[in-house]
Amino acid sequence: MSIVTKNGDEGQTDLWSGERVNKDSLRVEAYGTVDELSSSLGMARHLCGLSEVRAAIDDIQRLLFRVGAQLASPSKPVQNPITDQDVEDMSGKIFALEEKIVIKSFVVPGMTAGSAALDVSRTIARRAERRIVSLSHVEDVSAELQKLMNRLSDYLFMLARNEEDAAGKLTFVN
Repeated sequence: MSIVTKNGDEGQTDLWSGERVNKDSLRVEAYGTVDELSSSLGMARHLCGLSEVRAAIDDIQRLLFRVGAQLASPSKPVQNPITDQDVEDMSGKIFALEEKIVIKSFVVPGMTAGSAALDVSRTIARRAERRIVSLSHVEDVSAELQKLMNRLSDYLFMLARNEEDAAGKLTFVN
């Protein structure tokens, strides 16, 4: 079976839940930006030096598949939706990094190859969050999914700082 279906040649695509929508719909834009984020994180994983950061990125990418599935399935429930527990787990990971790395002022981003890639991913995460918020104004989007996406950019920020701290390159703006 080929991945070339020609079904999208007229500017429409199928959602996982079966609906046919325009490719520039808010929903497609939201899950497309989540997909872009996951791809960006794939690059970051190869540039990061800390094994625990690479493992965290792998976990995030797997979580993003759940986010994308939920966004692409508006009319039928997905098998493993984002929950409050996912939000709490991510918050806990952020708090643990904040205990390890004290942020005392603005940080100059991208002081290592890995942290630079994570900082790019962080900005894509923020854009994905904005797309999801836009979608939530016109269609139902779970509160848990929105909260998770809000936490994600903070988590990526702290993972980038962890990479820099480990390399002795964490740089604050004076």
